[in-house]
Amino acid sequence: MASTGSARASYREFLVLLAPAVLAVAFAFWFAYQFVEPAPPSQVAITTGSKTGAYYNFAERYAAILAKSGITLEVESSAGSLSNLSRLRDDESGDTLALLQGGVTNHKRDPELVSLGRVFLEPVWVFYKGSAKVERLAQLKGRRVAIGGEGSGTRVLALALLKANDINESNTTLLPLSGTAAAKALEAGDADAMFLVLSPQAQLIGQLLRDPDIRLMSFKQAEAYTRIFQYLSRITLPAGVIDLDEQIPGEDVTLLAAQAALVARKDVHPAIVGLMVQAAREVHRPGGIFSRNKEFPKAYDPEFPMQHDAERLYTRGPPFLQRFLPFWLANFIERTLIMLIPIATIMLPLFRIVPWAYEWRIRRRILYWYGELKQLEKTLNQDATGAQAHHLAEVQRIEQAVGEIPVPLHFSDKLYELRAAVDLVRKRIAAMV
Repeated sequence: MASTGSARASYREFLVLLAPAVLAVAFAFWFAYQFVEPAPPSQVAITTGSKTGAYYNFAERYAAILAKSGITLEVESSAGSLSNLSRLRDDESGDTLALLQGGVTNHKRDPELVSLGRVFLEPVWVFYKGSAKVERLAQLKGRRVAIGGEGSGTRVLALALLKANDINESNTTLLPLSGTAAAKALEAGDADAMFLVLSPQAQLIGQLLRDPDIRLMSFKQAEAYTRIFQYLSRITLPAGVIDLDEQIPGEDVTLLAAQAALVARKDVHPAIVGLMVQAAREVHRPGGIFSRNKEFPKAYDPEFPMQHDAERLYTRGPPFLQRFLPFWLANFIERTLIMLIPIATIMLPLFRIVPWAYEWRIRRRILYWYGELKQLEKTLNQDATGAQAHHLAEVQRIEQAVGEIPVPLHFSDKLYELRAAVDLVRKRIAAMV
């Protein structure tokens, strides 16, 4: 019975100490979980442009890089930047990322979007027909100008530039034509000028530059446009850069360029942000005709706030673990560490506090029964002729309680000393007459 009682006491003692410790660890776990991002999705979608355009081509290259880390990047074609924007605004579209032409929107109009950086330059080409040299957009007033199809980024940019020159539908014929259709209209004389936003490597650009009847406008007021429209840059198309043998173009041409942005919804997973920034660096860092090596991508966006993880990646590079470990393993360790640090902060002191508290409780109990025994002795001194049976019952009560104290091995000497003291008091009572 004594053994059973001692075991029960030990069990109760264990629960008394374990319960607060378990609650503390549970609180640490809950607290840490508030700061842990869920695991990154295995699949994410990016909306781009036509399958023959630069946006789609770049996105496919991003997808190949992300595939190495086990992430599937679904590349979706679209009608252009406005279509991309519409998909990002639609929560049910499933699109998280997009390539957008500069000037299409901004943070004020779309506060749910953040930037992962500006990734490359998109030159603005204005081709025209006629012998008179055109150096200013204001010279196009009253003429027929192809400004791009509905929903295209080209149209948005063309309208903004023309509006700055007081050109609108009331004083100029604005044709909703883009790409090849606009080029055919210009060649046939059905249009006097056309806007294009295309890569210099595009076949259509080479075709128009080689046409002796079509001329490329050099923006005389390029610097002024860059001050008015912060998303535009002044660039130079060097003589002969398209074809050195045929000297195309024949002379340096000053152009404007929109900076394409890689944007995302605010709820984009930080791990996806990291992979996309690394992919953009790998794809765009070599540069091209209009940008030097390492000029793009860059952590700058005049229209959207930079996503904080992306900004940190541009300045510090990828996280330490991702430099040496596969993405999935590095991400798992990073997420686990976020959970373990607060838990360890709680558990390490517990390893010291719990044993101390346990010993303190044992010591307190032993001292308590020493006090009870001392009180009994005091009673004996005051009433030496008192009822012997009552005193023996009290000693028995104390002895039974002492026997149920759960004592660790290194406290055994204290327990035996207490038992010896109890036995000494019992003998004293037995000797009473």
